[in-house]
Amino acid sequence: MAKTALQFQHNGRDVAIFVDGGTNLLVALRELIGDMTPKFGCGQGGCGTCSVLIDGELHLSCLTLAETVAGRSVETLDGIKDGPNLHPLQRAFADNFAAQCGYCTPGMLMAAKALLDRNPQPSRAEVVEAISGNICRCTGYEPIINAVLSAAFGGRARA
Repeated sequence: MAKTALQFQHNGRDVAIFVDGGTNLLVALRELIGDMTPKFGCGQGGCGTCSVLIDGELHLSCLTLAETVAGRSVETLDGIKDGPNLHPLQRAFADNFAAQCGYCTPGMLMAAKALLDRNPQPSRAEVVEAISGNICRCTGYEPIINAVLSAAFGGRARA
């Protein structure tokens, strides 16, 4: 099978790779680019741990064909920090004990970032809706919701 040339932006930098037909974006990111922050979870789009932003919109990389991101911008968890400085969402997750085993954390952070990028001061219900595609088996979701609200409201969760 012939490989297809693929060019896109990955966390703000131009990349060019060759992919086999049918390769999903998760495999391309992890195995061809070396970005291990999108995690492999269920491989069927049910857990959300592989979530990335494509042109600012949340997508499941395990269900996205790599070829569909040609010429587009893909942002992963590795791209939201500023050098050694954590993104406010990452800091809020740490401060609010929103990450335990880490299985859901990359997807939760990307879903939260997508929400805050389009709605900087969401309601609790909007946060719940935004993270509803992500499974967490440890936290019971409350610390995650509180962390997102804390990031949105400058370090203090909204009542």
